[in-house]
Amino acid sequence: MVDRVELLNPPTMHKPVGYSHVASVRGGRLVFIAGQASIGPSGEVVGPGDHTLQAEQTFRNLGLALEAAGGTFHSLVKLNIYVIDIRALPEIRAVRDKYIDTARPPASTAVQVGRLFRPDLLLEVEAVAVVGYLRPASR
Repeated sequence: MVDRVELLNPPTMHKPVGYSHVASVRGGRLVFIAGQASIGPSGEVVGPGDHTLQAEQTFRNLGLALEAAGGTFHSLVKLNIYVIDIRALPEIRAVRDKYIDTARPPASTAVQVGRLFRPDLLLEVEAVAVVGYLRPASR
């Protein structure tokens, strides 16, 4: 059996925009990454009040976590995005799209929440990745 990840969009479902409906994993090692937020190396919130700056720091932190587990953004199979104001999702996606493979985006969920673990945080992103396999090139 060849190790692989399939990102699927069944023709019987609506066409997703910016994500895949299904991530099917055969082979590799699953890595679960805790929610990442806009926290700098010294524990400070980066970009208070600014969704774009907070998204940039959040995805930088996610990249560091992926690297520590032996993966990259191409290893992502699932993203969960928690945001205080869902109207900011286009700004957050614009940042996300600089990091992920937009031709083969991971399965994703976006949820508006009332509050995160620190009152000055605007978003949090948790992820599932698969490492230890060769992901096919974008189609």
